[in-house]
Amino acid sequence: MPGSDAWQEWSRGPYCVTTALNALDLDIVHGFLSTTTWAAGLSRTALMRAVSHSLCFSLLEDRVQIGFARVITDYATYAYLCDVYVAEAHRGQGLGRWMMLCVLDHNILRRLKRISLLTHDAETFYRELGFEAAKHGTVYLERLQSSWSRQELTHEP
Repeated sequence: MPGSDAWQEWSRGPYCVTTALNALDLDIVHGFLSTTTWAAGLSRTALMRAVSHSLCFSLLEDRVQIGFARVITDYATYAYLCDVYVAEAHRGQGLGRWMMLCVLDHNILRRLKRISLLTHDAETFYRELGFEAAKHGTVYLERLQSSWSRQELTHEP
């Protein structure tokens, strides 16, 4: 990961969005993510590993974690946005939009060719931020670990 150019911070009244890992409250983030459909069952240890290999954005109110976004990136051409949330008590105030504008304004991410994401219920929100459906017949594919076995990986002809 790039050095000092990865750290950034934005402020708005009592709110702050920061990429500083020491501002991240992993217990709060894990507590929220464990209630979601996309991260249910994610252990705290796995989240800690994911966070350590990602560019993370903490949304704070007076230094208390109220939102989060994680970006998986190669820092050169591509990023994948995931684990985005704002605590329910803070929704409807424009904080999620502001946090996403901060993410998109990050000095590394704004230089990338592509930032992608998957969403089940926030398509309108992301479209308003400039995200759109992939063009040219792009197909999303995935391989779930439970769908294959190690025996299939033998390299014998």
